[in-house]
Amino acid sequence: MRLVRLASEIDFDGWRRAARALRTACVPPEDVVWTVDGEGDLFAAGEPAPEAGAPAFTAPRDFVELAQNAILHRSDERLALMYRVLWRLGTEPCLMRIVTDPDVARLRELAKNVDKAAHKMKAFVRFRLVSDPDQPETYAAWFEPAHRVTEKVAPFFARRFANMRFSILTPDVCVHWDGERLGVSPGADPADAPARDSLEDYWRTYYASIFNPARLNVAQMQKEMPKRYWRNLPEARLIPELIEAAENRTAAMVAQPPSEPPRRIVRQAARVSRDATFDATVPTTLDEVRGGVQVCRRCELYRDATQGVAGEGAKSARLMLVGEQPGDQEDLEGQPFVGPAGKVLDRALEAAGIPREETFVTNAVKHFRHELRGKRRLHKTPDASHVAACRWWLDAERAIVRPRVIVALGATAALSVFGRPMPIGKTRQQALQLPDQAQGVVTYHPSYLLRVPDADAKAKAFALFVEDLKFAWKLAG
Repeated sequence: MRLVRLASEIDFDGWRRAARALRTACVPPEDVVWTVDGEGDLFAAGEPAPEAGAPAFTAPRDFVELAQNAILHRSDERLALMYRVLWRLGTEPCLMRIVTDPDVARLRELAKNVDKAAHKMKAFVRFRLVSDPDQPETYAAWFEPAHRVTEKVAPFFARRFANMRFSILTPDVCVHWDGERLGVSPGADPADAPARDSLEDYWRTYYASIFNPARLNVAQMQKEMPKRYWRNLPEARLIPELIEAAENRTAAMVAQPPSEPPRRIVRQAARVSRDATFDATVPTTLDEVRGGVQVCRRCELYRDATQGVAGEGAKSARLMLVGEQPGDQEDLEGQPFVGPAGKVLDRALEAAGIPREETFVTNAVKHFRHELRGKRRLHKTPDASHVAACRWWLDAERAIVRPRVIVALGATAALSVFGRPMPIGKTRQQALQLPDQAQGVVTYHPSYLLRVPDADAKAKAFALFVEDLKFAWKLAG
């Protein structure tokens, strides 16, 4: 039996050295006991000698990345589990691809829980001013992370609050930033952190002002903001009161008459919007397009949408990206591609080396078509009649921006841009001439990538999507 002592609960370098020595010496997992005593003496009975003729081995990168996260978990089984997976990789080199394997699934679960804990720490740390007239302005926060992620997350706070001196106190370890270097000290007690400061009133005012009772989902809210964090959040004391008053506030919001828009906007929108005869003046600026879309009645989609969503971006962009229609989040915020599909698009543009601010992003249909499922609004693909009715606005945007290349994201966008159905698989990576002298490129819609279930297939589809964007950007010069 081999006893391995690590210097700390998160001593990954010590675990890696010990695991490599044990694996080289062909010591099976059941003969190893892992413990932590803070002394840093890896092997209680001396380091095991390598077995004669033992083959050299390397661990796959995805295992190393998972293990670096998993060791931060509070589970007592993590160290033995990590070594067991490493041991099995010697005879099962493709083990990490078998996501249904119990050991691999458990290791991924530990790593995922650590990532969640790191995200919660970034979201729910609240700094309070430390009152000491003899010291520079300093802030401190008390936080109790679900797992040992404090040192993992500390560089994020140092980057975000680079000009602020602060300390984050946790039961495990404390980190301190003096404006230049991060320091670490032993864990602390809640009494060491300031109880409150004057900024808490601003937090509560801000939280109360952004709270939307009409979209309240208590179960989802508690999932995203678990109660274990409430005692450290100044705004949390408002939550029971806001939940209790939500129903009455929602009823009052529904009963309230709609506010009148500014007269200037009404006049501008009326001038450029098209009535049933489609004989209005063609807009000549993007502001006129935005105003006109808000009062557009070319099809019935305006009835159920919150607002029209026109395109936005560089006024003389070389590259125009055309999607299908606004989603739920875009409909609420009034901007294109700001929801989940927009995040995929941003990631793909970054991978392709394309600054989004140098593109123009819009949709074939300007209002959100959906169907209700309880309180949820589920996306519903626009009909060809909706595409035809809304093409007038897309043509106006194309005439104003005058892009060199137009990328149709998905089948609906291709129908609007080219005026006919286009098979994406057969026409991607092709430059197709358009009547307005621009060139058209067809590729997948980012939301398609979100629906691909298999991880390998999703990665392949994303790579193809990035290739198409690179092709279009190069085509745009």
